[in-house]
Amino acid sequence: MDNASSSFEFAKELIRHNLVVFRGGEGALQVLPPLVDVIPEARLNLVIYYLRQDDVQEAYNLIKDLEPTTPQEYILKGVVNAALGQEMCSRDHMKIAQQFFQLVGGSASECDTIPGRQCMASCFFLLKQFDDVLIYLNSFKSYFYNDDIFNFNYAQAKAATGNTSEGEEVFLLIQSEKMKNDYIYLSWLARCYIMNKKPRLAWELYLKMETSGESFSLLQLIANDCYKMGQFYYSAKAFDVLERLDPNPEYWEGKRGACVGIFQMILAGREPKETLREVLHLLRSTGNTQVEYIIRIMKKWAKENRVPV
Repeated sequence: MDNASSSFEFAKELIRHNLVVFRGGEGALQVLPPLVDVIPEARLNLVIYYLRQDDVQEAYNLIKDLEPTTPQEYILKGVVNAALGQEMCSRDHMKIAQQFFQLVGGSASECDTIPGRQCMASCFFLLKQFDDVLIYLNSFKSYFYNDDIFNFNYAQAKAATGNTSEGEEVFLLIQSEKMKNDYIYLSWLARCYIMNKKPRLAWELYLKMETSGESFSLLQLIANDCYKMGQFYYSAKAFDVLERLDPNPEYWEGKRGACVGIFQMILAGREPKETLREVLHLLRSTGNTQVEYIIRIMKKWAKENRVPV
């Protein structure tokens, strides 16, 4: 009778567990914690639930002492360590994640499966070997049509290997608002826009952001990458905002160089003469002693060439 009743209890718990899984995690925190040591899958599903809630530390606490024996357990330990490594900027967790992914992807039983190839792509992603990442991602790309997570990784790998045109296209396929507000997404898309000679679109990404450490970082990216690409107008605008937020002399030097760059492009006929008025406005917002000398030269040229400023 005891065996029968315990079997019945286990069956009830299994049904409750499976209902949580089928409902996409609904009720997970009520049902799964008591089942963690009863049903092996309960621990894994609770870890997945925590990851989906962005509660990486709880996911890690639940899985850190688990000795993996199945590919699924190795993969989940890899994913949790990678997420925690990114959150904490921890090389140790990244290294552990990379090793778990390599173990699964390199195993005879998994190397030709999609999860095995995903693991190898993840392993090379963490190693920043993006040409190898693309080899693996391309091998199962057809199975992940319109998958946001796949496209997010694929676009980054494309951009990182210099194919910013395709990188931009794939980034723009992503539908998830959460992903589109992620700084990694915004910074890579901005970089693609700049490399693809669309600096205005990169600037618009910044304008849509709320003021934060991330918006400051995006400004720095726009200022420096536009400068390198000779897109001096948006470089000057970005350096101007940076200078007002932080009186670092490097930002003034960047703005000065970008403003002189625009002036040279106006002289060469590669930038409309009317842009000079905005350049002068940007320069006047600086308290540096060099400003008056630069403004004098620009105004002298404008007067000689009948350009209203």
